[in-house]
Amino acid sequence: MQIDSDRSLQLQAQLTSFMDSYVYPAEHVYHAFTDAAEDRWTIPPIMEELKDKARQAGLWNLWRPSTLGGRLTNREYAPLAEIMGRSLIGPEVFNCNAPDTGNMEVLLKYGTPEQQAEWLEPLFNGEIRSAFCMTEPDVASSDATNIQSSIVRDGDHYVINGRKWWSTGAPDPRCSIYIFMGKTDPSAARHQQQSMILIPANTEGVKMVRPMRVFGSDDAPHGHAEITFENVRVPASNLLLGEGRGFEIAQGRLGPGRIHHCMRLIGCAQRALEMMCQRSASRTAFGKPLSEQGSVREDIAKSWCEISQARLLTLEAAAAVDELGAKGARGLIGGIKIVAPMMAQTVIDRAIQIHGAMGVSQDTFLADAWAYARSIRLADGPDQVHMASLGKQLIGQYAND
Repeated sequence: MQIDSDRSLQLQAQLTSFMDSYVYPAEHVYHAFTDAAEDRWTIPPIMEELKDKARQAGLWNLWRPSTLGGRLTNREYAPLAEIMGRSLIGPEVFNCNAPDTGNMEVLLKYGTPEQQAEWLEPLFNGEIRSAFCMTEPDVASSDATNIQSSIVRDGDHYVINGRKWWSTGAPDPRCSIYIFMGKTDPSAARHQQQSMILIPANTEGVKMVRPMRVFGSDDAPHGHAEITFENVRVPASNLLLGEGRGFEIAQGRLGPGRIHHCMRLIGCAQRALEMMCQRSASRTAFGKPLSEQGSVREDIAKSWCEISQARLLTLEAAAAVDELGAKGARGLIGGIKIVAPMMAQTVIDRAIQIHGAMGVSQDTFLADAWAYARSIRLADGPDQVHMASLGKQLIGQYAND
């Protein structure tokens, strides 16, 4: 595996210093604002202050791969995603947050110059946010061919009808554009029925039904929305790549995004491990520090091993994407999507246990981090889908050796 480049190492040092100086101290201010705000869907002013500092420091849009005009390979970016992932507000500070990175990558790869000028540039600048509208409540959307929403050509327009949910970021007041997946030709071959189209959030017929709750939290001010689309009309020029290309776009979008998710989760788990060590050294129970309890030491040791294993596998997957592309690296991408979220959930749960009642409160980031890790075991494909796909691939690879 390639060693981190000098530019990646330099950015890792810069990013770590920035997180220590600005992001961690801002977490309490950020959450105190959202808790006290009259409108919980108001963006805390400190976020724009942090974004300005990140731009000035040159720590902006680091996710953009060198193959699409950026500075870094996926392998070089992966450790940076881990550092940002140590804070749940960190990725947005550097304009490296989901789902915007995936949507920007779609526009970079498949958008027309006109689409890029209208939507990609303001996303690059962090002026607006976006949502990806794929999942539907009435079908198992982990199989994208199940999608039932319709996209029908009508002269110079398309008419869209459907119901989506878990559209992350859609309730954010800055969310201005949706990438919507639906069927343009239900009679076509199974993987050529779907298309993707751009829908401005303020288009007539778009209705925000409700923000979805994740383990009781609505994740304001960003959230995840249920949205209905009723006879929504947009220009035909809003279609991405062409009719029947939606599944192709989805596969191209999700590969690198899964690496980003996994590295951010590794950052969450690493921070939880460090908190576990600090808590065990400072807390006394039954006459001695928790750090001297055998079960606590075992949990800490296992957590370190599991984080290190997941990190190495994810770095290998990132390097494979650079060398082989997302399709060629699909086995490794599936592997990390199985391993990293479960690992993070387990490690964070151990940290919660060592913190006791504080661990499930708002006084640490652990409860929100656990909910995030558990949710990612469903987002971008549940564990079972990745295990089934990887198992099939491995059987095909080895059964006839």
